[in-house]
Amino acid sequence: MANILLLANLNCDRVLQLDKPLTTGGRHHYRDMGRRLGGGGANTGLGLVFAGHHVSLVSQIGNDKTADWLLAEASLNGLDCHLLQRNDLLTPELLLLMTPGGERTIIRPQRPLFTLGQAPDFSLWNALYINSSAVGAETWAESALEHTLVVAQLSKDERPRPCHILISSKSDMAGRSSDWENNAAIWQYGQQIAGTALRYFIITDGENGAVAYQQDSQLHTAAVPAEVVDTTGAGDAFASGLINGLADGQDISQAMKQGAYWASIAVATDSSIPGEALQNFLKAL
Repeated sequence: MANILLLANLNCDRVLQLDKPLTTGGRHHYRDMGRRLGGGGANTGLGLVFAGHHVSLVSQIGNDKTADWLLAEASLNGLDCHLLQRNDLLTPELLLLMTPGGERTIIRPQRPLFTLGQAPDFSLWNALYINSSAVGAETWAESALEHTLVVAQLSKDERPRPCHILISSKSDMAGRSSDWENNAAIWQYGQQIAGTALRYFIITDGENGAVAYQQDSQLHTAAVPAEVVDTTGAGDAFASGLINGLADGQDISQAMKQGAYWASIAVATDSSIPGEALQNFLKAL
């Protein structure tokens, strides 16, 4: 079992099932599927909890009934939430517009400013995962690099994300790189974000799998075929499986294959967070 610290969001997802693909200017009917636990903190963290790790979540929620529900759901599912910060704002629901084919569009309000306190003693942790725009995340990552594995998601802007492994998707890389044959240029971009400690820059691409870039090489991992029900949390599940593999001592190739398998389970599950299918898979192991 590893001690894993997650700096990621905890969301209350409201799922609206559309009758047809979303189109600009169109008219759509929907079924309200209710709310569910979501966000990178839950989507990534619970898979690691199911795998037997101790996972602590650093995030910010409000101080209202929705926030109380979030805290209760996360805790009941096994996440250690004692590091969560609470503010005096209302906790909004994040809208997930789901098409019949499982694709989702996310609508959410601007998040309130979240400022981290003093960095913890990272020698007590086996891994730090960052998927948050919290102020101070760069400082925490810099402090952690010499003590523990640091994995980070590429942010929506160009902010630094010091880490050993940087993860992004081809869709999130749109406009940042168009020459996918230029290995050196992609690696250079990754180093601009992650710094010289970077070991791998992983870019996922849905059904086309994922590629781990280094200075002069790349490693491709195929996607695992699945019947797509809900794509929400697929990238989070990939990160979760990857971190689990690395925490268990696997090399990057084995860990990426595990990430791909966990992602395939996620897209075949009608949920944001990992469901029974992943739990049953891990129990079988």
